[in-house]
Amino acid sequence: MTAGAAKDTVLAVAAVTALHDELKAYPKPGLVSPIDSGAHPDMDFALMCKSADSLLEPMAQLAAAGREGRSFEEALMPLGIAAERRMLAATGGVNTHRGAIFSMGLIVAAIARAMALSARITPDSVRAALKGEWGEALEAHAARGTSAASHGALVHRKTGRDGARREAALAFPSVFEVGLPALRQALEAGLDPNAANIQTLFALMEAVDDTTVLYRGGLEGGGFVRESASAFLAAGGCFRPGWHEKAEQLHGAFIARHLSAGGCADLLACTLLVSRCCDG
Repeated sequence: MTAGAAKDTVLAVAAVTALHDELKAYPKPGLVSPIDSGAHPDMDFALMCKSADSLLEPMAQLAAAGREGRSFEEALMPLGIAAERRMLAATGGVNTHRGAIFSMGLIVAAIARAMALSARITPDSVRAALKGEWGEALEAHAARGTSAASHGALVHRKTGRDGARREAALAFPSVFEVGLPALRQALEAGLDPNAANIQTLFALMEAVDDTTVLYRGGLEGGGFVRESASAFLAAGGCFRPGWHEKAEQLHGAFIARHLSAGGCADLLACTLLVSRCCDG
């Protein structure tokens, strides 16, 4: 194995570990965890873990393509589609991580490219690699997405809100400008990893127009999620005593409304990966 391939594997392991860390966090309103399936009757923790594990080789392939600076259209997109097929084969056709494959796959590629260009990997260098190598292609991909048949495109046509494609074209501001600062503040303040992850998830829920939420609950559901997250954070979030019970209450409320911030869960996993791989 070459040195480059070895680094690709290490990065892929870090990506899959981040997916597992997101899965293990609890309580996440409406989301799958080791405790229950949230608002996802077709999924459970074991299935989600199996799905995450199936992505090890695809993430290594995406890292290799990113390290080499290969094109989005000719390399990254086909590899992402192949990763989706592998995921669906592992889950029996259940869409467990399609959004994560897109978002995390791009960030894995960007981290690998940044590593190839510089000895010191920072959040800024990862974003610079993403914009520099694939920014124009991602902008075109976002523009085409408004007429596609995906959930994100349907949500855009119905609500006017943008989804993962626009987030990628902007080099993931939710990860780098919301998730990462929230995670680092939580950890520096002494929260344990689970509480820090939940705090970060709520920060993302407050800031992001989550396609999964909007597809399931429309603008009303999106408003409920944002307002719930804002109220939780305004009351102290995971820094206040009793936060766990409050988050569990919201978990029940989300399940009752069939709401799940799956897009924010993907962004949390991406945040955890960037935090693990980057300095500064």
